[in-house]
Amino acid sequence: MDVGNLSTVTQFVLMGLSDLPEVRYPLFVVFAVIYQITLAGNGAILLALGMERKLHTPMYYLLANLSLLDIFCSSTTIPKMLHNLLSGENSISFLGCAVQLYFLVALMGTEVFLLAVMAYDRYVAICFPLRYALIMTQVHCVQLVCGTWAAGFLNSLLHTVSTFRLSFCKSNLVNQYYCDIPQIVALSCSSTYMAEMLALVIGGIFGTSAFLTTLVSYVYIICTILRIQSAEGKRRAFSTCASHLLVVCLFYGTAIFTYMRRSSSQDSLSRDRLVSMLYGVITPMLNPLIYSLRNTEVKGALMRVLCGGACSRQAEH
Repeated sequence: MDVGNLSTVTQFVLMGLSDLPEVRYPLFVVFAVIYQITLAGNGAILLALGMERKLHTPMYYLLANLSLLDIFCSSTTIPKMLHNLLSGENSISFLGCAVQLYFLVALMGTEVFLLAVMAYDRYVAICFPLRYALIMTQVHCVQLVCGTWAAGFLNSLLHTVSTFRLSFCKSNLVNQYYCDIPQIVALSCSSTYMAEMLALVIGGIFGTSAFLTTLVSYVYIICTILRIQSAEGKRRAFSTCASHLLVVCLFYGTAIFTYMRRSSSQDSLSRDRLVSMLYGVITPMLNPLIYSLRNTEVKGALMRVLCGGACSRQAEH
């Protein structure tokens, strides 16, 4: 093929919602409401955790970071999707796609590492309660959190550079509502071996390490809870990690279904896009609801923040 006759892609077209033009405006309303709930829910948790002094502990410091990640992650994709639905234009510039992919992969990667740290925190709290304050000090907690953010953004930098160093001269139609590595790599007209191997090796090492940390932590947690004699003790121990366990199952369940299952049929591609929306849009909205409904301390802090001093005085009486 004559390289000189190849036209370089300068923009991509996000095809994720383009096959539903008749419901474009209803979808805009639905996703706008979801986005507002996501911002309000996670913002309320951040406000409650910040104002409630007794919640200034490692567990809730990690929860605050999870809420920040949910806000940032949804803000990486949903505003652009809302703009496309409202305007009917599905294009995104080459640079805009690279920036969106970088922050999306960075934030998702950071969340994977943060969930592992949160599982480790619950492991120490339940399996070594007397040593918890010595192990999970404020300095150690900050170091762990900084490490998760640094690892997530460094991992994303490697993937983004390897992906956008490829040559794009074929189709510019991205079969997704946002820019993601598999869909962008599939459009390349140059060898994708290095990009695919980097995604497989680096992503596999980081992702598997975080997943195994989370899994092993919960194996030890469950074994420890089962050894507790009293039913009340088991209930109290499980209640401290139930919310996080639900969030982990939701996150990994949708992530595995999104990235481990790929098909070329049109019905499967449409189904994959719907699951991707669950992964990237619905999950950040559900996380604050899970924590506010399952965790009595967070629920109480939210009630005091939303209702003000009147609720606090009424609760005391």
